[in-house]
Amino acid sequence: MADYLRLRQICLAAPRLAPVVADLEEIFGIRVCYRDGNVAKYGLENALMMVGTNFLEIVAPTQPNTAGGRFIERSKGHGGYMAIFQANDVRRRQKHAEGMGVRVAHVIDREGYQNVQLHPRDCRAAFIEFGHSTGGDGRMGTWSPAGPNWKDFVKTDVTKRMLGIEIESPQPDDIAAHWSKIIEAPLTRDKDDSLLTFEDGTIRFVKGETECLGAIIVEVADIAQTLARAVERGHRVQGTSFHLGGVNFRVQGQVG
Repeated sequence: MADYLRLRQICLAAPRLAPVVADLEEIFGIRVCYRDGNVAKYGLENALMMVGTNFLEIVAPTQPNTAGGRFIERSKGHGGYMAIFQANDVRRRQKHAEGMGVRVAHVIDREGYQNVQLHPRDCRAAFIEFGHSTGGDGRMGTWSPAGPNWKDFVKTDVTKRMLGIEIESPQPDDIAAHWSKIIEAPLTRDKDDSLLTFEDGTIRFVKGETECLGAIIVEVADIAQTLARAVERGHRVQGTSFHLGGVNFRVQGQVG
């Protein structure tokens, strides 16, 4: 099988789960497709939602001194926790990262699903994770982290798809080169920014005060209506962006 890589899922960490989920549902017209009870052993609760055929996950600590809780404290409000890639050969990618000196934070190897989480301090900005589900090589194939019924929640009438993310850094070109090497994807340029481009979206590296996963770019059916719903939920809109779940959501699409 030809090697492939998709930016499939973004995970945000929030102090409390319910308010963030409720706002996302109302603003983007999406619904929770799965809650994974297995994360309870890590002192977390979660919810997954569909953004087109990609996944947006929110995790929140349910007890003190969890990895997610420490991330929230350390990041001082930045919520971008993980960039999760669908890949065909997880163990090869793990070996490649380890060869660079990138530590492994967690491994799952069970029937039907493999993944590896790379340590955020070595990745910088966020966890990088690679996952593969048996039968999941196609975009509409299985994706174990989202449960068995996620396809029933794919809808594009209000929110169409996830276009990508932004990684912020005081040295954006430096972290771009680092991620490019870990992920084994070539960098391109768009104006002054470095980009990693995949079949389903991009990672843009931009100037920022701290290194973090700072923004999610989403295509919507109507920008004005989406931003109006964000205001109704109490969020301050700047241009075509608003802050929720510790990241900026930047919306693109029809003006109205």
